[in-house]
Amino acid sequence: MISRRLQPFGTTIFSEMTRLAGEHGAINLSQGFPDFDGPPEILAAAEAAIREGDNQYARSMGHPHLVRAVASSLRRHHGLNYDPDTEIGITSGATEGIAAAMLGLLEPGDEVLVCEPVYDSYPAAAAMAGASLVPITLRFPDFALDADLVERAITPRTRMLLLNSPHNPTGKVFAREELAALADICRRHDLLVLCDEVYEHLTYDGLEHRPLAAFDGMRERTLRLSSAGKTFSVTGWKIGWAAGPAPMVAALQAAHQFLTFCSATPLQVAVAHVLETLDDTFYRDLRAAYTARRDFLAGVLTEVGFDVAPCQGTYFLLADFTRLWDGDDLSFARHLIETRGVAAIPPSVFYLSAKEEGRRLARFAFCKKLATLEAAAERLRGT
Repeated sequence: MISRRLQPFGTTIFSEMTRLAGEHGAINLSQGFPDFDGPPEILAAAEAAIREGDNQYARSMGHPHLVRAVASSLRRHHGLNYDPDTEIGITSGATEGIAAAMLGLLEPGDEVLVCEPVYDSYPAAAAMAGASLVPITLRFPDFALDADLVERAITPRTRMLLLNSPHNPTGKVFAREELAALADICRRHDLLVLCDEVYEHLTYDGLEHRPLAAFDGMRERTLRLSSAGKTFSVTGWKIGWAAGPAPMVAALQAAHQFLTFCSATPLQVAVAHVLETLDDTFYRDLRAAYTARRDFLAGVLTEVGFDVAPCQGTYFLLADFTRLWDGDDLSFARHLIETRGVAAIPPSVFYLSAKEEGRRLARFAFCKKLATLEAAAERLRGT
């Protein structure tokens, strides 16, 4: 009974690996959600909003408090200026924002350039819009971007570039030179740009996230998406936002109003509160805490025989298991759950064309309590 557009996608790999982890009592390092709560300020603000009556529909484009807070945050962190009333829209997480943007901006038959491996909602969202993704492969271990491949992939049907940076699942933060090359291509070929920047505050080792919208000639063609889930450790809240020129936000809104109409009102109010009140110390401490978790898990994986790719951002590690297992990534993920009691994601599902790149890799999430990572380390070591 599933439509032809969605039949190829089935159940997400995240749900499948989480199910297997539950069946075998495995420590779940597969799905990217923290096993701890966000800052107490955001939880208290949500409770206060509920008790104070913020429980009815919000403005479809977003609660006035939140769109103002998002606009202020973008000026503060990235020097980007947007009109909160016309150039910012609130969505039910960045995932809904991606789908709404594609539904609102693309026509059937359009092509969208994307760097693979890709987050698994992208192909499904494109299919719902009647569009198709054209992959540009990033290769282990440095995942460098080849601008010539991007240029050669453009056809008369190319309408959009979809860029995820910091990049899930590779942990790559695109360098200034790579972004400048993409900006040049987009300007010359008059492409729209959809930027998934949900990990914007999770960059490490002194690296900075640079929004593509900040490059010359890019603001007017770029719709930028982010959310509260990753930064504030509330992935279940599903409060996201889009920022861009008014016509692009209006296109997203044309779809959003009929998908969810509005996101949870008290949670919007709570996110607005922390965007306005948490200072730079919060973001510095967040990066420091995740750096420590990254370094701990990367060290353990290296110790037991993985070849771990550098992680510049996000909260994921990609690791080559070739020295540990002769099979593919799916068989290895099952083997790891059954024999070591640790769950990881087999990333070949994130590749559209070069699936062989992912068949030797596993993705581990380090957005967990240190005690959780330490318990996983004991199992991985077989102790």
